[in-house]
Amino acid sequence: MFARAEIGKFLENDIRCDIRESSKLNSYFIDMNPDVVVHLAAQALVRESYKNPIDTFETNVMGTLNVIKASQLVRDLKAQLIITTDKVYKNINKASGYLETDALGGQDPYSASKAMADIAAQSWLTSFENPLTAIARAGNVIGGGDVCADRLIPDLVHSYSSGLTPKLRAPESIRPWQHVLDCLNGYLILIDKVLDGTADGAWNFGPDQNQTKTVADVANIAGAVWGAEKSWENDSGTHPHEASVLILNSDKARTKLGWSDKLNFEESVEWTINWYKNVNNGNDSLEETLKNIREFDSK
Repeated sequence: MFARAEIGKFLENDIRCDIRESSKLNSYFIDMNPDVVVHLAAQALVRESYKNPIDTFETNVMGTLNVIKASQLVRDLKAQLIITTDKVYKNINKASGYLETDALGGQDPYSASKAMADIAAQSWLTSFENPLTAIARAGNVIGGGDVCADRLIPDLVHSYSSGLTPKLRAPESIRPWQHVLDCLNGYLILIDKVLDGTADGAWNFGPDQNQTKTVADVANIAGAVWGAEKSWENDSGTHPHEASVLILNSDKARTKLGWSDKLNFEESVEWTINWYKNVNNGNDSLEETLKNIREFDSK
């Protein structure tokens, strides 16, 4: 789908760089001279972090610092946004949702690396001269186009499209499910506030807390929308640790930024599964994405 977003139509330039390569990153940032930097690059998979923990820490911790350091070299930079994750919080199964002021921490290598990146970013930003910067911590984002292994929606879609029944590792686990367009809309609103000098620091972006649902809830709707014979079955195997309850409190973004979700939980899952279903039936992936964006903008 990225290749379909033609240079010149949707993208001005396409430059590839491993964020662990600091000198190359510095050169690209100086040459590009952006007004705004949004840092989203990461090793973003929990199970992959168990397989390759060193790569995960190098990418997520040092990569983040390399981006911030490179930003200091940009002549005309006005603002930057560092994206971490909802999993930066020290998980104590807090039912009321984690606030931006709660303690950070992580048990699995992915969560620990992102918490370290968040803390390192805060340290760097308070210790050295930097453009105005915000940190965004988003919930479990779903939407068309995700092809990563060991993630719920791609795994469900792969099973349904193959006529198989998906197996869920932790059907009762609770997550703050949110459509990618709601999440990105929050980022854009935050960037505008950073640019006008009225926002910095950490911000949660998650669904309304009454929309917080289980893995099984997602699979039940996904299976119904796809038309699967059976939505899911339990996977009784042994799996690496993942938190059982994760809920964000996003009141700060709602009250201070005026942001809120446009899609509820059911709509988020339906839009996501219909994207994959339509692409599986031969529709163009980019056109399906643009259709979602137009419909989202009209809400």
